[in-house]
Amino acid sequence: MGMKTRRALITGGSRGIGAAIVEKFSRENIDVIAPRKDELDLRSNSSIDAFLDSLNCPIDIIVNNAGINVLAAGTELSEGDLRDVLQINLVAPLWLTKKLAPQMIDRGFGRVVNISSIFSLVSKRLRASYSASKAGLNGLTRTLAVEMAPFNVLVNAVAPGYVDTELTRQNNSPKELQTICSTIPIGRLAKTAEIAEVVFFLCSDKNTYLTGQVIVVDGGFTCL
Repeated sequence: MGMKTRRALITGGSRGIGAAIVEKFSRENIDVIAPRKDELDLRSNSSIDAFLDSLNCPIDIIVNNAGINVLAAGTELSEGDLRDVLQINLVAPLWLTKKLAPQMIDRGFGRVVNISSIFSLVSKRLRASYSASKAGLNGLTRTLAVEMAPFNVLVNAVAPGYVDTELTRQNNSPKELQTICSTIPIGRLAKTAEIAEVVFFLCSDKNTYLTGQVIVVDGGFTCL
């Protein structure tokens, strides 16, 4: 199932879900480009332009994984935090795709996967900017899928639920994690490798018809 001739750009690939995606793709003989924050600053479209201009190779796959979550009520959210969340979670994925998709269209192959969240579909307190950005990302995914489907460029989103990452364990006590797991029908957090497997399939040559979808990987959490 490997794709030896493909090259993928993966943002936010240094930890958590992103690191698992990088590991999976590398294991499948995909040439991975996973820039560090000092190489690609997603807060700035000009930084994105400069980074892409420095590449001298075609990109077949984009995985827009990088994101931030500023916890604040909608009535208390600062303008700066709102701007940063929307830029990194929504505008940057659009800008990267805008810049790289034309070459995919020219070659007649491309795969784009945007990492969304269950909080684009349901929400909870203090997720005003995060939920808005991820819901916007879902809408962007559908629109780009429609626009690029005739050229064999397939665009999908993956919406993970609660995932067992370092950040999840930092932000939740063992008791809180136990409570979270009790609300998930499968009864546990997702493993990062499980999310990576879904992302890989969507980006692979095996996916020939699935586009414009938001694939929820949450152990049944949003079914309740």
